[in-house]
Amino acid sequence: MENKHNLLFISKSIGANLQGSSDCVITGINSLEKAKSDELSFLSSLKHLKYLKETDAGAVIISSKFKEYCNTNMLIVDDPYLGYAKASKLFTRTPVAETFAHKTAIIADNSVIGNNVYIGANVVIDSNVTIKDNSYISSGCFIGANTIIGKNTNIKNSVQISDNIIIGNNCIIHHGAVIGGDGFGNAREGVKWHKIEHFGSVIIGDNVEIGCNTCIDRGSLGNTVIENGVRLDNLIQVAHNVTIGENTAIASLSGISGGTKIGKNCMIGGSTGFTGHINIADNTLINGMSMITKSITSPGHYASGTGFMDVNSWRKNVATFKKLYYFIKNIRAYIAKN
Repeated sequence: MENKHNLLFISKSIGANLQGSSDCVITGINSLEKAKSDELSFLSSLKHLKYLKETDAGAVIISSKFKEYCNTNMLIVDDPYLGYAKASKLFTRTPVAETFAHKTAIIADNSVIGNNVYIGANVVIDSNVTIKDNSYISSGCFIGANTIIGKNTNIKNSVQISDNIIIGNNCIIHHGAVIGGDGFGNAREGVKWHKIEHFGSVIIGDNVEIGCNTCIDRGSLGNTVIENGVRLDNLIQVAHNVTIGENTAIASLSGISGGTKIGKNCMIGGSTGFTGHINIADNTLINGMSMITKSITSPGHYASGTGFMDVNSWRKNVATFKKLYYFIKNIRAYIAKN
């Protein structure tokens, strides 16, 4: 069903100062270039300023410094991108839970299912599972024994949740995520590998969002912990016994080795790699493509890796890099003699 809201309601919902018609009805959100007269848009970057004067949007979320360029209704806020994020919740397509279990769902008799819980087709819920009120379990999910899922949590198609996992309230777990698989633990004897069994759990706090096909391994001894408010993008690997602190956000394709502890309020760019058993301070920013090989003890902004260049330059620089040690050795020898 289509959501419709007038600008007065939207302005109050996002804490904006409305300048224009309070009765204008908005049915969705779109870009400045494509928005129609019944859609809302926003301006958060100067590179889109050129589209503002010509937009057909019914209203624009905007900061006061750009209002002179706007020829339509305005929702004035300090941070338009944050305003857009808040407004987007008013038009979400997230399904509302209702008391329903599809005829193909398999639910153990001793599992406890709360009120207004939706369970889709081909869901399997193992023994002694607890799913609390208003949660939504989409088709094809598996939920292992003794797992607890909190209130208002939305688990999307084909998510696999192992046994003895705890997931908090108001979480979103996107398609294909795997929660609670064994970590990559092996001990070597000669050329033979011995698997290390994993006895821990995964504990996920409240208001956590986990992206598509992200994997979070259970602890070997002790637990893997994802604290309240964490945001994990698609295709992230979280190894056994990792801890990710409150409100930290990690972008796609990052990998976190076992035992690493990432602090609160961190922002980590895509394709970042962490070696195992290190600590990352609270309030740390790390650029994408970084390789973090030791602990970061002081909050700050960090980066590693190199920017791209044409292939011929890259080959020459790699050839030079291989000889760098000998260059330094010769320079030190020269300095010592002189």
